[in-house]
Parts: sequence; structure tokens; C-alpha cells
Amino acid sequence: MKVINPRTGEADYQIAPLDATAVQAEAKRLRAAQPAWTALAPEERSAILHLWAEAVVAHRQPLLEALTLDTGRRRISEIEVDGLPGTIRRWADLAPRLIAQHSRDNQPSAHPTVRNSTRLVPYPLFGAIAPWNFPIVLSTIDAIPALAAGCAALVKPSEVTPRFIAPLMETVAKVPELAAVLSFIEGDAATGQALVDAVDYVCFTGSVATGRKVAEAAARAFIPANLELGGKDPMIVLESADPVSAAHLALRASIVATGQACQSIERIYVARTIYQPFLDALVEAAQKVRLNYPDIAMGDIGPFIFGPQGAKVQAQIDEAVAMGAKVFTGGSVETLGGGRYLRPTVIADATSDMGVVRDETFGPVLPVIAFDDVEDAIQQANDSVYGLSAAVIAATAEEAESVAVRLEAGAVSINDGSMTSMVWDAENSSFKLSGMGPSRMGESGLLRFFRLQALIRQTGAPLPLAAYAEDAPR
Repeated sequence: MKVINPRTGEADYQIAPLDATAVQAEAKRLRAAQPAWTALAPEERSAILHLWAEAVVAHRQPLLEALTLDTGRRRISEIEVDGLPGTIRRWADLAPRLIAQHSRDNQPSAHPTVRNSTRLVPYPLFGAIAPWNFPIVLSTIDAIPALAAGCAALVKPSEVTPRFIAPLMETVAKVPELAAVLSFIEGDAATGQALVDAVDYVCFTGSVATGRKVAEAAARAFIPANLELGGKDPMIVLESADPVSAAHLALRASIVATGQACQSIERIYVARTIYQPFLDALVEAAQKVRLNYPDIAMGDIGPFIFGPQGAKVQAQIDEAVAMGAKVFTGGSVETLGGGRYLRPTVIADATSDMGVVRDETFGPVLPVIAFDDVEDAIQQANDSVYGLSAAVIAATAEEAESVAVRLEAGAVSINDGSMTSMVWDAENSSFKLSGMGPSRMGESGLLRFFRLQALIRQTGAPLPLAAYAEDAPR
């Protein structure tokens, strides 16, 4: 299977997707090693995970080179690679405490002679299907806590960005105890389908359409499915906000990673009294944004990682213009050196019936909509099938929060935007079609991978059958 370089447009890499038989064989191998892994004390697993973090640090350069080729961007690739050891260490250090905290031993019951204990029993084999926008982060964000919990882990990264798999597996191979229970595999959609059939718990990050298929397959297999799907995140800029600083904040929260992030701001509602200075500042700032072409070491945003995504974004822009919207910056996907790029595209006079306001964009597009009444802004922000995250900007955090609590979104950034990409300890749920299942943030990030087993001890004499006789004394 050929893989396209996002900067050149050329097929310069290839993978051999695993078929269902190969997936089952790998799952069998991991399952065989999992009992020994879960039998280790949490502190022992922690020590092994720390060794993996050290191996990642030692292999930084080949990982970075592969991920840069995968994504066509350098700075965010550095952030992903350099953040991985910290994520491993964080869960390695948290897991023993959380497991001890939630394991109850010899607790009293409502029955005087009964004592209870609660064991955390990990799912044997965890599986993940990851997308292409943040390949390393989203291939490991669920697998690391699953491993810390005592699961084995089978991960299928996207076939669009598979170059990092080989150097990452080299780091895993440096830790034999971990290599026995962790595998990142090459594969396509069929490989992903086979993975769902082979595991005991599946996490999927991606589109709503594919998420539905994963959920249906998981239901047939009778396993839990943890889904994080699309977003159409709104930002509300209240009248009290400084329009210039709000505009710069909105730009950053919308276009980092070329807008290829589910937590990107994709709709901006601005109080009419500050609408024009906000729009002017946004346009001015957007015009200064640089593409990282021809030099990947320069510029602010890179190409579309998945070339066809550029065509989808262009179709949204073209529809908006045809329906009366006005484009102030950008607006046309450019082909440069074989890669597809889009400069930040600020759109005014957009309406809720346009795809650019209604549907997920996944590109650096900023529709700006004026509102006269805060109630109207809240209604418009909530008028979506998505509910992943949102943002509110005001003069004070208290004012922003009074609006934030009325938004139908799992996480709301107060006087900032897209904070879920940086803050991983705040538990939140995906609302509406943005997903389902426990939070991957906070303590739930680990605890979701356990089933609870109760041990109920009778310390006195068990009840005789006579106690249930119809004529037993009352």
C-alpha cells in the first residue's frame, strides 16, 4: 500500500497492511503474555514503562525524522516526540497510586458478618485505531494508561501517517517485557475492522461515520467502545473582551496544526459592538501567517497531511461564497511543491445553513458571525450535532464562565482556546456526536481499563435454607 508524502505529493513509502489472520495472530501473541504482565505489581509495571520512556528519548532523532515526513511539519512533530516520554512517565507514576486508591480491601458491609473487597481487573487486550492528524499522540494516548493498568495493547495507527511505526517499535523492542504486550501494526480499514474483532476493549479517534462502524462492530463483539469523534468547536467573544487580543487568540486556536485538530475553533461568534475591530485585527493577523514552504524550518503552518482533505475544505469555502459569505484572507487551496496548503481563511457573513458553519472543516478556516444578544450566541453555539469543546472570551473569567456552563460541550476553555490539547488532567465527556465513553483525561484515563470484581466474605454462619421457608419466623 503506497503512502503519500504531504509535502511532495509523491508516494515515497509503502506498508503491508495486516489481514485478519495476521491481526488475530498478533492478538494471540499479546494475550499469551498479558497474564504475566498483569501479575506484576503496579510499581513493577511502572519501572518497565520508565525504561520505555528512556528508550524513546534515546531514539528521538529517528522518531522525529519519520514523524516530520508523515505530517509535513517540524515544530509540532517535535512537540509530539518530546511529549511522549513525559506522558509515559506521568501514567507510570500515577497508576500505582490510583490502583491502590480504588482497590478496597476488607471493607464493612451493611450486613454485620459480611466484609467486602473490590479488585480492579484489567481487560486482557486493549485495542486502538488512531487517526493521522497527531499520529504519535493519538496512537499512544490510550495505550499508555491501558498498559499501566495491566492490559496488553494492540494499536493500528493511520495508514496515511505510518512512517513513525518502525522507529517507535524499535523503542518498544529495547524493553523486552513491554515488547511482549505492546504492538503497533501497519494496516488499513480492513485491518482496523479485524482489530475490533480481536480485542476486549477498543478506543477509536476519528470521524463520526467511521466511529459509528466501530461502535456497531464493538456492540456485535460485546466489548466496550471508547470513541472520540468530530468537533465543530465554537468560540464566543463577549462584549467586554478586548477585540484585538481576542482576535489573536482565536487565530491561534483555529489554525495551529493547519486546523487539523478536533479541538480547533471552527466557529467564532462575536458581540456586534466589537465585531468590526475584532474582524479587522483577525484579518491583519491572518495575513501575516506564513506557510512552512519551501523551507520546513520556517513558517507557521504546514500542508494538509491528507491531500484529499484540502478538496473537502475548498468545497466548504466555495459553497459559502456562493451563498453570500465574504472571504477576507486565504480562500484557495494552493499546490506548492506537490503539497496542498491553505492560508488562514477568514470568512464573514457566514450563516448556519452553510457547511463551513454546520459541518466539521478540519482546516484553517475562521467563519466570524456577529451577535446582538448573548442568549442568541449561546443558542447558535449549541445549534450543532457536535459537542466536543468550546471557548468563551470575556473581561473576567467569572463572566466567561457564566456563559461557558450553558454550552453543550464536554470541555470549555475560559479566556483561552483549544485547551484540551494542553491540559490532560481535566476529566470531560464528549457531548452529542462528538463521542461516547469515559474520559481519556484525568483519573478515568486509567480507571476505564478495569472491570470491578467484588469479593464478598461471610465471616459468620451462612443463612440456612430454613430462613427462606414460607413458615419461617418473621
